[in-house]
Amino acid sequence: MSGVAIGIDIGTSGVRAALVDATGAAVAFAAAPIPPAARRDPQALWQAAGAVLAALGARAPLAAVRALAVDGTSGTVLPVDRAGTPLAPASLYSDPAPPDALARIAAAAPEDSAAHGAASPAAKALAWQDHAGLAWVLHEADWLAGRFCGRFGVSDENNALKTGYDPRARCWPAWLRTIGLEVARLPQVQPPGAPLAPVRPEVAARFGLPAAILVVSGTTDGCAAFLATGANAVGEGVTSLGSTLTIKLLSDRPVFAPRYGIYSHRLGDRWLPGGASNTGGAALARHFDPAALERLSAGIDPATASGLDYYPLPAPGERFPIADPAMPPREDPRPAGEVAFLHGLLEGIARIEALAYRRLAELGAPAVRSVRSVGGGAANPAWTALRARHLGVPMLPPRAEEAAAGTAGLALRGVG
Repeated sequence: MSGVAIGIDIGTSGVRAALVDATGAAVAFAAAPIPPAARRDPQALWQAAGAVLAALGARAPLAAVRALAVDGTSGTVLPVDRAGTPLAPASLYSDPAPPDALARIAAAAPEDSAAHGAASPAAKALAWQDHAGLAWVLHEADWLAGRFCGRFGVSDENNALKTGYDPRARCWPAWLRTIGLEVARLPQVQPPGAPLAPVRPEVAARFGLPAAILVVSGTTDGCAAFLATGANAVGEGVTSLGSTLTIKLLSDRPVFAPRYGIYSHRLGDRWLPGGASNTGGAALARHFDPAALERLSAGIDPATASGLDYYPLPAPGERFPIADPAMPPREDPRPAGEVAFLHGLLEGIARIEALAYRRLAELGAPAVRSVRSVGGGAANPAWTALRARHLGVPMLPPRAEEAAAGTAGLALRGVG
């Protein structure tokens, strides 16, 4: 079957795209890197988007495509004029915000607002609002979607969260005005998956897209990765086993717990709370390279306990499920055998994951009922079995791991 929707994922080092059919199954993927020196250049982003569309078209027919959506790194913003022309390079999600703007937000924003943080996009918007010619401060996904359809000044509820948007009241809150930020400089906010406008004819012709396909509002890269897995019922969780351990859980109610770095993205009438532990692949990499991990894991019996009580961390400090910036790694005593040591480390991370889901439930989220795993650690069968034993819930295969596939699903939603 030919593809009917395209999702474009703006990542930290490039752009990826997915073409999906009417059931949401992936038909083709494509990727285009952006050099680090050019990552703040919106034109480099536009060129990479064109490259992935060309690559998709070379791998599968695009004649049946009906919709397109974009996700981006949460917190990456740029100032634009009324025509959508960038007025300055983008400020990345990790770039620090001006200290004076941060101080004003710290004094006015509610404790549970996601606008807090050293890289706050709300603070960057405040600093940019007197820029000559400014119409809006947009998130990178907003801007790229606008380049496709010509409609700027619109965002989605997920990207807008860290800019101060209140997802419970579904509005820009009054406290933004008390710090002197003109809310008119912020985009209008739509739910993820809401229709925006047709692709401009000249853009469709340039990239070989069908005439007048619909551009749909997108989401953040983290939410898109969750959606890509196929998790869609309350209580279903997704664990990302990368350099850190990140979990997200589909909930019927929001959870905001700043102490643990937890806030909730809104997905229609449901919510996606989550948190990130410092444990994970970086903690394992202190002791073993990837080849050793694979070799030693084969010798672990996941049905038996290691007898070790570890809390692996790459350095002192933990965020979630324990909030302690000075917490040291706990990796003693060390047994003589490397297999036994790795068994203890993997089991320790499994316990942390189980505690993380319990902590979300303690804070008001539903109990986890199943878990899908993504990231490099998901391919380790011994670790998966250890985790299943500690979680006590079914471990389901993800439908896809590419965030772009989740965003393509939003595009499908926009056309029914």
